[in-house]
Amino acid sequence: MSCAGTIGAPTSGVLLWWVPVGAGGHIVIHTSRWWELLQARRQRRAPQPLFHAALEVFHGGTRHLIEMTPAWGTPSVPHGVVATGSVGAKWLAQSRLFRYEVRCWADGILPDREWAVDSPIAFAVSDAHTLLSRVSAVPRLIWGRDELGCGDMWTSNSLVAWLLQTTAIDAAQVRPPRHGSAPGWAAGIVAARMR
Repeated sequence: MSCAGTIGAPTSGVLLWWVPVGAGGHIVIHTSRWWELLQARRQRRAPQPLFHAALEVFHGGTRHLIEMTPAWGTPSVPHGVVATGSVGAKWLAQSRLFRYEVRCWADGILPDREWAVDSPIAFAVSDAHTLLSRVSAVPRLIWGRDELGCGDMWTSNSLVAWLLQTTAIDAAQVRPPRHGSAPGWAAGIVAARMR
């Protein structure tokens, strides 16, 4: 499934946005903070700010928003869902509270964009159409689990890292801002290298 749209955009290429996890007052800010405190204690380091990655892809005069988000609290209008997956455990996905959505939304909205840190990172991509067509092919691993055995859980960041890595961009060279952490980033790279 492709995620092509029809609304004009002025340029071509890819922008990577970093948004603090839980920006805008979502409940996830608390659960993520507790998780990071536990991880920091286990790894004997100071807690780090956590970030969520999203992509904006410009192709053929259209801007596409690509991100992976929980299925609950989604817009009531069509929002470019091209795939879904489970959160926590496969059987939990019977409830919308434990499902995620992969979005490739033509002229889509990044709800927490106003809290984005720094300017977006721009990438020149020779074939944005191929990147867009690959969004729905992302592995549908369980969010919050390390199914790849790589020491990193699958998260929303995994989608972005997977897309960049499969588009010949070395996602391992991309770092979140402000000495922060992007849980799931390494899992996306590992999944891309297994492809």
